[in-house]
Amino acid sequence: MARRYFGTDGIRGHVGEGPITPEFVMKLGWAAGKVFAQQGKSRILIGKDTRISGYMFESALEAGLSAAGVDIGLLGPIPTPGIAYLTRTFRAQAGIVISASHNPFYDNGIKFFSADGQKLPDETELAIEQWLDQDMTCVASDQLGKAQRIDDAAGRYIEFCKGTAHALNLRGMKLVLDCAHGATYQIAPAVFRELGADVIAIGNQPDGLNINASVGSTAPEALRARVLAEQADLGIAFDGDGDRVMMVDHQGQLIDGDQLLFIVASHAHQQQRLNGGVVGTLMSNLGLELALREQGIEFRRAKVGDRYVMQMLAEHGWRFGGESSGHLLCLDANSTGDGIVSALQVLVALRETDTTLHDWQQKMSKMPQCMINVKRSRDVDLDNHPDIQRAITEVESKLADRGRVLLRPSGTEPVVRVMIEGEDAAQVEALTAQLAQAVERALN
Repeated sequence: MARRYFGTDGIRGHVGEGPITPEFVMKLGWAAGKVFAQQGKSRILIGKDTRISGYMFESALEAGLSAAGVDIGLLGPIPTPGIAYLTRTFRAQAGIVISASHNPFYDNGIKFFSADGQKLPDETELAIEQWLDQDMTCVASDQLGKAQRIDDAAGRYIEFCKGTAHALNLRGMKLVLDCAHGATYQIAPAVFRELGADVIAIGNQPDGLNINASVGSTAPEALRARVLAEQADLGIAFDGDGDRVMMVDHQGQLIDGDQLLFIVASHAHQQQRLNGGVVGTLMSNLGLELALREQGIEFRRAKVGDRYVMQMLAEHGWRFGGESSGHLLCLDANSTGDGIVSALQVLVALRETDTTLHDWQQKMSKMPQCMINVKRSRDVDLDNHPDIQRAITEVESKLADRGRVLLRPSGTEPVVRVMIEGEDAAQVEALTAQLAQAVERALN
């Protein structure tokens, strides 16, 4: 059966367009309820971020699940990884996240977690899609699902986050937290304050419309300015649903996901708890690969997307992976990407080695990287097009063994991403422009 609704990160879109309408979301809740009700009396948790449409979709999902005879636990605004954790904690059959992550407020989406806090198996997603093709019917009145609001959900998740930090003491440290006006706006400040830090919070006044708006991990300028103004030790930025993290050191320098992954993986290696290698993506900076190699740590690249990083970690039985965007997987701490937990793992490394964030990130030299998006008017087999392959060979010969070329069709836009890394920034920029021209001629 062809997949129609579930993408690599659930179901997303503009509110009121495509599948993201109240009617569809209600039926999605019903379809999911029918699948899980086959396992006996079921309970499914629903959590959301702070965008205004979350109220509407929460009610729609609740109605659909109740009509299928499934009980509902309402978590309210809580980070996506918190929903994964609470799904396991409450022994629920599934958890549902209402969020469009780092997207603007006018987008929204639905994502599912299985009972073990991980992505639903493909067969379960396909079963839900099959029920979506059926006419929606309601169970008898005495079999309707009941809804209950779980008032202590945030407190439980706060304690969980603190418990992953191995007795971390942040007394004497001044931190700026940028919560993106999103799901971490209450929880993240509480976690870091309760661990002893002097916390200054920004992006913590959500109004339903300002999520990710000029704040958060996708817009770190506000965090950088506040860190410098407050003379803070460092800054931490989350995205709207709290599964990504970026940092800023005391000098205002941005520390991205590749650098943060280097810190937590290197520290785990020093403590002999790395348990194998590290997984990045095709877009991970070459400097990360080289810095890990110097320590004897194996590095593998997955396709772009946390789903593929997770798959490769599972295949190898490894624990640490991530993306440049700040979506890190520390699977010895949580079953999914978790911005708060990942930030705590970085702070543990800094505290236990008595090193500043600025000093540690200098142990990894990022390679200059340049990317150009080339519009495509038709699909072309990039791997077998002679002109494109000839151009790639020419560029690679100039880079020798100290650079990398990547051509990647976008999964969401009609473009091919042309990316080159190397030691010389001017050469990288020139070669990227040269290769992009060759790709444009071939595509158009």
